[in-house]
Amino acid sequence: MSGGASLGLRTSGSYGSLPQQQLGGCHSSPSPAPSASPPLAARKPAKMSLGGAGGGGGGPRVFARICKLAGRRQRMLLLLLVAVAVAFCFLFSSLVSKDEDASPGVETMLVFSDQVRSFVNPVWTSSGRPVAQRDSLTVNGLNTASQMEEQSDSSPESFPPAVFLNHHPCENFSLSPPPIDRKRTGPRPCPVCYLPVEQALALRPAQPSASPVLQSLNYMSQENLVSEESNGGSLFGGYPSLEERDKSYDIKDLMTVHCGFVRGKIPGLNTGFDIDEADRSEMQQCQRTVVASAIFGNYDILQQPENISDFSKDTVCFFMFLDEETEAALKNSTTIDHTKRIGLWRVVVVRNLPYSDARRNGKVPKLLLHRLFPNVRYSIWIDGKLKLVRDPYQVLERFLWRKNVSFAISRHYRRFDVFEEAEANKAGGKYDNTSIDYQIEFYKREGLTHYSSTKLPITSDVPEGCVIIREHIPITNLFTCLWFNEVDRFTSRDQLSFSTVRDKIRSRVNWTADMFLDCERRDFVVQAYHRELLEQRQATLRSRPPMVQTQPRKMLPDNAAKESGKASSAKKLPGKRTRDKKSSSRRTHRTKVIGEEEAIQL
Repeated sequence: MSGGASLGLRTSGSYGSLPQQQLGGCHSSPSPAPSASPPLAARKPAKMSLGGAGGGGGGPRVFARICKLAGRRQRMLLLLLVAVAVAFCFLFSSLVSKDEDASPGVETMLVFSDQVRSFVNPVWTSSGRPVAQRDSLTVNGLNTASQMEEQSDSSPESFPPAVFLNHHPCENFSLSPPPIDRKRTGPRPCPVCYLPVEQALALRPAQPSASPVLQSLNYMSQENLVSEESNGGSLFGGYPSLEERDKSYDIKDLMTVHCGFVRGKIPGLNTGFDIDEADRSEMQQCQRTVVASAIFGNYDILQQPENISDFSKDTVCFFMFLDEETEAALKNSTTIDHTKRIGLWRVVVVRNLPYSDARRNGKVPKLLLHRLFPNVRYSIWIDGKLKLVRDPYQVLERFLWRKNVSFAISRHYRRFDVFEEAEANKAGGKYDNTSIDYQIEFYKREGLTHYSSTKLPITSDVPEGCVIIREHIPITNLFTCLWFNEVDRFTSRDQLSFSTVRDKIRSRVNWTADMFLDCERRDFVVQAYHRELLEQRQATLRSRPPMVQTQPRKMLPDNAAKESGKASSAKKLPGKRTRDKKSSSRRTHRTKVIGEEEAIQL
């Protein structure tokens, strides 16, 4: 029974080996040393050992008798069946066991999604154990190498494997102009190449981007503040002097600057722009990525993000900042549950607002997200009038990771020059003309010039500031702090101060803000009407008298009588009624579309 003996000694390098007691069949435990007795007598020890292995039970003896009576071919078939059963037991035990080490080539390919999910929770894998090491793998044509990112917190979390690409899947994508549409002649979205969410996550950099020169940034805190000069900002901003403003551009490895929330050390705690303790706690717990927006003065209609992956819903924070006026209006039309959520948005009500201007209050979360979310690495800011329609990880991969930049903002679709932007703001009544002129004249004395090709590779001096995509590193935090200080000192029109702050920092360190096309921005956010404009359109629609086309009905019988009399008139009238009915149907449909709070792209 040499076949039985070899089956009893089977081992497996990949799945481990089972004790021999678990193996059943016609084989036995190791038999005594062979003797010189005849072959027939040699079978008796094997039979006795089989009975002994069975513990003296009757079942093994019957089974041994069957083996004795069966022919050679039947015994071989029986041994084959037993071998198949044992192999199945090995395979099943290796799949369900939590203590066996599977080969890297098998387990890594099976649990790629586990590794992506361990980006948030390192303990979770389909095998129920932490991912301590990642091996080289290939997924969807992406060659990935294993590495873990070191975290400063007490509970380090693993990241998706870093990716080294010879050819990016979108490298042959060519930007084409928006499709021709005679009904829409204004700015429109253009096609953008995004990666699937899982591939985008795999392309996430393992380490934070380098911050040139500046390595540590601290923020000014002072309780008793006195304004020492006119136009020196606000109490919330700390009244920075012009001398302090100039020093803030002298970039060193360690800096302390004004950055809002000056009256306290904890942003939102008796600093102005006050936030409840429970909300602050949840904001502190938010890590990795946040999507943030704000509505103050009940100025916009809350928009729910769309096309968000389940993974992003579980791992990305969505925060919406409201004032008490907007909260009261929302409660009349929307239910805020006990978790303070409206759809994906986690609602935060802000009290003791620092400014009387709702738009200026909105600049606080827009530019100072790194102060409100100190543990976040990436943030996407969208204005309250916008609806996010792409997954956050796809947006980050497209506009930050793919370009290896740490700050991205879209440029204005039409204007590139700050002087032209200032005139457009005055013409549109965006701010009082005197304040705009004062700001532009101040910048001119500092060296502001018209935009020209001599500034290339900078493509514009005017951003479309409704979307900001950034990585929270010291240099980008400094940029938004100084940008906020300009908004605090001068007008709230942040488009006017953007290029001044960018160029001052760029002249001192090797860093700049990346500016992408406005049509690309319009691909991942959809712009809706401001509430005031929408209500005006609805009021105009309701006050408009119903359009009834009665004149053609009066003319038709007369014309028909002159041509062919009453008979032909009777034949034409139904056809005209049909056209009237179709026209009324189109008009009714158009009324419904305008009457709804439908988001449109402008």
